[in-house]
Amino acid sequence: HNAIEGPIGSKEKFQNFKIPGDLQDYKGDWEEFYADYLGCCNSVDMNLGRIIETLKKLKMYENSMIVFTSDHGCHFRTRNREYKRSCHDASIRIPLVIKGTDFNGGKVTSELVSLIDLPPTLLKAAGIGIPEFMRGNPLQGLLEINNKKKKNWTQEIFIQISESQVGRAIRTKKWKYSVVAPPRESPWDGHLYSKSELYNEAFLYDLENDIYEKNNLIGDPTFNDIKTGLAEILKRKMKEAGEEIPQVLSKDT
Repeated sequence: HNAIEGPIGSKEKFQNFKIPGDLQDYKGDWEEFYADYLGCCNSVDMNLGRIIETLKKLKMYENSMIVFTSDHGCHFRTRNREYKRSCHDASIRIPLVIKGTDFNGGKVTSELVSLIDLPPTLLKAAGIGIPEFMRGNPLQGLLEINNKKKKNWTQEIFIQISESQVGRAIRTKKWKYSVVAPPRESPWDGHLYSKSELYNEAFLYDLENDIYEKNNLIGDPTFNDIKTGLAEILKRKMKEAGEEIPQVLSKDT
């Protein structure tokens, strides 16, 4: 079957699509499947509208909390032979829109959030206590920042991927630093294990000046101090997630 198959007519309806910057200059298979991808997005949008209209007809809309998000993006095999399992933004940067309860007024934030923030957010919205073992932060805290009641928020996001490869990454507003475990049996054996004691540096991107992640700085000695700092943050996050602190081999090792 096709990797991505949209509703009938998607290829024709969206054939004149604008090529996203992170797909330009890469082969992959986006030329074949991107129109279908847009067809799927259009269908999700349309059916979300149907749900909202139904809630309004049932007079439940004003008392409902709606969360629109995704578990991953798609890089159309431009970064590896997979579609979603990569630490690049095309895979890990996803939509998140929340309406209702504490979230109203159409505000937009540039702060970093993660899917692990959603469970405590939903619990707090429902008036339920948040268990201590949860590592995420309720997103209601962002409203306190916007209202200047709170001064800081999470400055980095920890990323874990497996199956296609075992990878870890740290993303800040400015930097993306990623490491990948060396294969054990074959080049794509990440489905055989979920973590590793050894990782190789994979990439470093300056997200302020390279939003499409095309200029890998991992081997540039100019950024050694940046790499060292991010590597320490990454190891700390891995430990917090219950992993052993691994050995990370520098790109120039």
